[in-house]
Amino acid sequence: QVRLVESGGGLVQAGGSLRLSCAASGRTGYTYTWGWFRQAPGKEREFVAFMRNGGTTTYSDSVKGRFTNSEDNAENTVYLQMNSLKPEDTAVYYCAFDPAFVVNAGIPRNYDYWGQGTQVTVSS
Repeated sequence: QVRLVESGGGLVQAGGSLRLSCAASGRTGYTYTWGWFRQAPGKEREFVAFMRNGGTTTYSDSVKGRFTNSEDNAENTVYLQMNSLKPEDTAVYYCAFDPAFVVNAGIPRNYDYWGQGTQVTVSS
């Protein structure tokens, strides 16, 4: 059983930065997909970024060039560095993990394990 624990959310002014962390325990194997999603009030959960088997990260158009995903394999942790934050980035952010190569990795239901979510609020 994989357990994901997130940290790093908070309140920041527009233009500021935050870094989210997602630590996994119970992971095994070398095939996997990490995902980041977010959900604003009254909206569906949306794709932010995903990475398969430590390869290149794919980002949504709304965050490309501002957010950077990285992985510390030794610590079983992924990070989402968020720069140039905008008020429209305000949401609860979730990390997700699946012990497989997820083909449609931008779809939330394709992941087996989820973090508890962390609130990111960007003030204007």
